[in-house]
Amino acid sequence: MTLGRAHGGRAASDRVDRMELKKDRVPFLDVDVTALRVDELLEVLGGFLADGSTRLIVGHNLHSITLLHSRPDFRALYERGDVILPDGAPVAMLWGKAHGRPTRRAAMDYRLGSTDWLPELGRLRGLERIAVVGAGAEANAKAVDRLRRVVPGAEVAGRPGEAWDEAKENAAVAWLGEFRPQLVLFGLGMPLQESVLLRRLDELPPAVYAAVGGAIEQLGGVQKLAPRWLGRLGLEWAWRLLLHPGRVAYRVFGEPWVLLGLLLRKRLVRR
Repeated sequence: MTLGRAHGGRAASDRVDRMELKKDRVPFLDVDVTALRVDELLEVLGGFLADGSTRLIVGHNLHSITLLHSRPDFRALYERGDVILPDGAPVAMLWGKAHGRPTRRAAMDYRLGSTDWLPELGRLRGLERIAVVGAGAEANAKAVDRLRRVVPGAEVAGRPGEAWDEAKENAAVAWLGEFRPQLVLFGLGMPLQESVLLRRLDELPPAVYAAVGGAIEQLGGVQKLAPRWLGRLGLEWAWRLLLHPGRVAYRVFGEPWVLLGLLLRKRLVRR
């Protein structure tokens, strides 16, 4: 697909209508993903903005896949996803081997984390209102400021997500109803952000809703991003483990075994 510098408008909507936003099965992991490169995702986003309806963007890494296979509510939200990006390196590489991208380099072109596409939002035509929900007050404010520079002229506003409770959730829903953003970044952490979206999506105003996890902190510069070459090698986990051992150790060393057990049990049940 050949794309220009800007994406948006009715032409983009028509192209997205014609595009087959198909979801590919990832073998062994038993999940579906929408494999797109950055330019292709921007094309899709431009069509979503022109369409003006409610859309949902989520991503898959080993943590989300573990939750999907263990929590029916989490699975229910992902089944509503319009775009399910392969966020984790193992997900992208297993997808690639099954769908004509057998080399690591070819597969990793389709590995898209939130921080891969959020800095490119300035290339979207017609993006005028962005809401940022989540992270602490400092990180949220810095992410809002960064997005104002990335998308000049856009109205960008945020609400922190620390100490999230029912009252804050109700206030955020009311605020979004008043603001009427076109793009909403939900960064409450997994699985809280997914639980909130599942509960409230039908009450929220039409927009593109993206579950972005810790990307708000990274966008605001509060959390350091791994060097890009590490990401290309699929070694971002080592960077995160080095910076946040207490938070990341279980996901790196424990959770993969939990996921393996869940997948094996599913296979035994099918027999």
